[in-house]
Amino acid sequence: MKLTKFKKLKFQSYKPGKHEIPNLNDTKKIIKLSANESALGASSKVKAILRNNVSTSKYPDYTSKLLRKQISTKFNCDVNKVICGSGSDEIIQMLCQLFLSKSDQVIVPQFSFLMYRIYASISGAKVIYSKEKNFTISIDNIIKNVSKKTKIVFLANPNNPTGTYLYKKDLINLRKRLRKDILLVIDDAYYEYMKDKNYASGLEIFKNHKNVFILRTFSKIYGLAALRIGWGYGDKNIINALNSIKPPFNVNEVAQLCAIEALKDNKFINKSIKHNLLWSKKIKKSLEQFNIYSNKISANFLLLNFNSCKLSANKIEKKLEKKGIILREMKTYGIDNHLRLTIGNIAENKLFLKEVKNIFKNVQ
Repeated sequence: MKLTKFKKLKFQSYKPGKHEIPNLNDTKKIIKLSANESALGASSKVKAILRNNVSTSKYPDYTSKLLRKQISTKFNCDVNKVICGSGSDEIIQMLCQLFLSKSDQVIVPQFSFLMYRIYASISGAKVIYSKEKNFTISIDNIIKNVSKKTKIVFLANPNNPTGTYLYKKDLINLRKRLRKDILLVIDDAYYEYMKDKNYASGLEIFKNHKNVFILRTFSKIYGLAALRIGWGYGDKNIINALNSIKPPFNVNEVAQLCAIEALKDNKFINKSIKHNLLWSKKIKKSLEQFNIYSNKISANFLLLNFNSCKLSANKIEKKLEKKGIILREMKTYGIDNHLRLTIGNIAENKLFLKEVKNIFKNVQ
């Protein structure tokens, strides 16, 4: 009996960063610095929720009403223009389902979060890659790639995996130069870490724009990656349409409760920001003595460049894995001789730097 035919999907599926190392002694603790997760875990307020008895027999609020209200209060935005999802990934997926068909085109930066291109491809749209300049998104190259078929432009700012970012004026310039009927989607996943006065989040700049959609996540600085929760902000008409296609109970009860408490804990957020800035500087400076260079400090990760180093990215990656330390390979993104390093906690960062120094002890 033959199977019913299904779509032949022609794209590379998402491959997450490694979480285990084959042939490594099981007693060795693996240090995972490959997925841009929170260095300090989650807030004590979140941990208190997890310790309490949460009802599992009832469906969660399908509108995430209390969480959306907390988001609205914290970020001074319209509660009716907020939608919550099972990670910001789900909202990307829904945007593609809502806006795209086979005749459409989507523009993404050359090196960008892989889910933009994956969900756009699943929706049948053609993905156009705009060239970057020194791993930085080029406004001119995005505009050059615009055609009559362009429907959405996706970008993250700061960008993953490069760690580079655009200034506020650049984003305003991009929106002005794009046709009004093109939706600009700005992913603010790492905005909390940003301290450059020339930078502004997508939400801050475009809160009242109808043709800009903003993505946010609880997976990074808030430390809720395992709970899969994110949110989006856009025109009420878009939000209403997204609500009509979203799964009815897409955000679980525990995730909603934890996200509400995470938003309230400013002390923990500030502590995380300070930790990230301090250790980003220390690691960046330490690695430069081995001619390993990286981007200007921005998010909670560094893109490490080994082109001037005596050892290749591949060799360093393998040597570190023997010590139980996992970094993110960049070949998946089309970037050769680079690794992406997540800023870890104090112990993880110290061990990483120690092992790097050990690697170079006998290098002539």
